[in-house]
Formats: sequence, C-alpha cells, structure tokens
Amino acid sequence: MWQGVYPAVSAKFTEAGELDHQEMERCFARQIEAGVDGLIVNGSLGEGPMLSHDERLEVLSLAQGVAGRRPVLMTIADASTRDCASLASRAAKAGASGLMVVPSLVYHTNAKETVATLSAVAAAADLPVMIYSNRIAYRVDVTVEIMSELAADPRFVAIKESSDDIRRATDIINAFGDRYDVFTGVDNLAYEALAVGAVGWVAGLVIAFPEETVAIYRLMKAKRYDEALAIYRWFRPLLDLDVSSYLVQNLKLVEALVTGTTERVRAPRLPLEGEARARVEAIVREALATRPLLSKAA
Repeated sequence: MWQGVYPAVSAKFTEAGELDHQEMERCFARQIEAGVDGLIVNGSLGEGPMLSHDERLEVLSLAQGVAGRRPVLMTIADASTRDCASLASRAAKAGASGLMVVPSLVYHTNAKETVATLSAVAAAADLPVMIYSNRIAYRVDVTVEIMSELAADPRFVAIKESSDDIRRATDIINAFGDRYDVFTGVDNLAYEALAVGAVGWVAGLVIAFPEETVAIYRLMKAKRYDEALAIYRWFRPLLDLDVSSYLVQNLKLVEALVTGTTERVRAPRLPLEGEARARVEAIVREALATRPLLSKAA
C-alpha cells in the first residue's frame, strides 16, 4: 500500500514555545519538492509526545495542506491505550491517510497486551496502520509472532522495522511475503534494509538532506547499488546521529545548519551545547564540504 521515502518531519516552535505554522509549512514543502512519497507527523523526531492532542492535529492539518495527494500519516504514541484510541479516532475524522502506531510509551507491554493495544487503536480509527516496532527506544518488541497474530486484520498494512537487527527484515519477508509493507526505521541501516527487500524508508536525516535520501532510495529500487552506496557512505556520519538518545536535538541542529530553520525543542529537551554541539557541527561541515553531485537519473 505504501512505499518510498516517508520523512518523520520535525515540529517547529516559536520563541514563545508555540507551534510555528509558517516554518513547518516551509520545511514540509521542501520535502515534497525533493520528491518524497509521503509525510509522517508527530513521531519521535516530531516531538509528538510533547504536544497536546490538539497541537498534533494542527501539525497533521499543516502537513496535509502541503502534501497534496501524497499520504500523511499520524503517529499515535501515548501512555494509555484510551488516549491512543481517542487520538486515532480524531485523526481519522481529520482525514489522516493512515496511522503509525507505537504499542506503548511508558509501560512495557507483553505480547498479549501489545496485540490488544494495537488492535484497539486500529479499530478506533479504522484506517491503515503502520506498526512501529522499536524495542530499543520503547522497550516493546513487535515480534514476527505478534505480527502473525495481527495479520488477519487488513488494517495492519506496514511495519516500521526499528529493532536494530537487519535480519528482522528478512524474517518478516520470509514469514509473510508481501503481506506487510516493510519500512526501515533506522537511518544507518537503510541501505542494508533496502538491499534485502524493504520497500520504504521512514527517514530522519531527510529533513536536512531530502535530495540525497530520495536519490539513495530510487537508485536502490533501480538496482544501481554502487551509485547508491557511494552516496550512503558519504551520508553515514550524519545518519549515525539518528541512533542516539539525543536524536531530536541532533537532527534539529543539522536541519538548522543546512536549511536555516530553527532548532528549538520543547522542554524537558534543551538544545545541544558544548562538545555534543561541536561534534554535530563538525560532521555537518565535513558533509557540506564533500557533498556528492547527484545524478539527474536518480
């Protein structure tokens, strides 16, 4: 159902800490102009759990206004199943193309609870669902066995595979064929995942480098692996910044340095400073100095 590059777009804030609608529209439009295939709002990078439900719906509306006919997925991530289902229902009424659902943010659900939560959210919205499997950040592993239990429900159409085990993509494809659209959700495993059959990339560094991200994806789909690998190797130091407890601050700083946007985050997060900031700045300087020329054919 879904494939391609889906940026997990970042939220923008004014100096007063409110949503910066104009700047989000500008940044989202840059993604669309670069050729991404859809947008995902209010995820980890979008600081969704730090936003109220009303704010998350505002971000959804802004993205829909920019995306045109491209899908816009709403991330559902709250502490309780009740709140997740409530937001999912509101997102459906607001015209979301689908949902990306985190099984549990705070409480680490067991397999039975994970199935029950995901099923309740899917039923509340009656929209296509991308399951977000991230045992590293959220301590809940949506295993192949759990995916098997969910496979009877046609609303579950995709998996954002972020287990940090590249073998998992092959396990899913071996178990289900094309039943689920497999997306990689780990930036610095994207080449590897696409090489073994993933059909999509929920990307982070795309917010600063959309052209390069789209080029890698398109080259991989065209089986022009050497050309894709050359870009990917250049990109890797940046992509590694996505795999961090400070991924939001890391990527927002990169985006600000490259595109001139803001790096404001919502508390309790604070912008990077000191050695952490200097490290990111050095990586960006090197990347910009060695940025590859992209083939028009990509």
